[in-house]
Amino acid sequence: MAGSVPTAAASLAPNPSAQHRTESGWVRWLLIGITLLFLGLMLILPLVSIFAEAFRKGIQVYFAALSEPDASAAIRLTLLTALLSVPLNALFGIAAAWAITKFRFRGKQFLITLIDLPVAVSPVISGLIFVLMFGAHGLFGPWLSEHNIKIIFALPGIVLATTFVTFPFVARELIPLMQAQGTEEEEAAVTLGAKGWRIFWKVTLPNIKWGLLYGVILSNARAMGEFGAVSVVSGHIRGSTNTIPLHIQILYNEYQFAASFAIASLLVLLAALTLAVKGLMEWNMKRQAAANEARLLKTVT
Repeated sequence: MAGSVPTAAASLAPNPSAQHRTESGWVRWLLIGITLLFLGLMLILPLVSIFAEAFRKGIQVYFAALSEPDASAAIRLTLLTALLSVPLNALFGIAAAWAITKFRFRGKQFLITLIDLPVAVSPVISGLIFVLMFGAHGLFGPWLSEHNIKIIFALPGIVLATTFVTFPFVARELIPLMQAQGTEEEEAAVTLGAKGWRIFWKVTLPNIKWGLLYGVILSNARAMGEFGAVSVVSGHIRGSTNTIPLHIQILYNEYQFAASFAIASLLVLLAALTLAVKGLMEWNMKRQAAANEARLLKTVT
């Protein structure tokens, strides 16, 4: 009789899986069907059409479009822009997150609002702001012309515009992460005699490394695909200031559809690579979290 008590208790205990199945089966399948239909129409079908159009005239035309001098210049400029803007965003994101989460000062909420500003402002407007500041008739235009410094319609303007529209990503990943971690570990390091940089390298950075890499990946993806702000400040100079998205637009407007879709497929492959790295990082973060939880349970027991 005593042995039957646990069985009876287990039968009376609520089933977690049953609690989550409150809706009927047709509702679940309807929601799944709507989701798959939406993904198929808005994501899968456009991607398939891009590669179909890219290879429509054959693989030789495809690789010829990628190796064409203007296309090669656009690819190099896109990679160079990302290579310059993403580290700047990483440095700014770390500094902003550190200041917001580790210190108390007036205007903290205003700083957080400023970090979100590029998300609220249209990229075209942000590019126009740089033209009004650094253009020939802008605020600093005459001084720049006197010193033969070219920002608009050159690489510096493209990097500035790209950095502006992408700098919230790293900060927005690090701020909630560092707020959740608190300041106990840094304070403990200070009591042991550690200084600022040593605390950062030995304590803070290991705790935020995955969030930092996640923000860098998102920032890089946006930097390579940015169109609006770069379109305003670039001048659309072939072989000089055209990034990949701008080069795609020019080819499409000239009815070179196979070439434009070939370059677009390259951008899709770069995005897919970014998503693959992002997924690998998320898997690694979950694996480490599970390992830490198992280690903690083992320590407690």
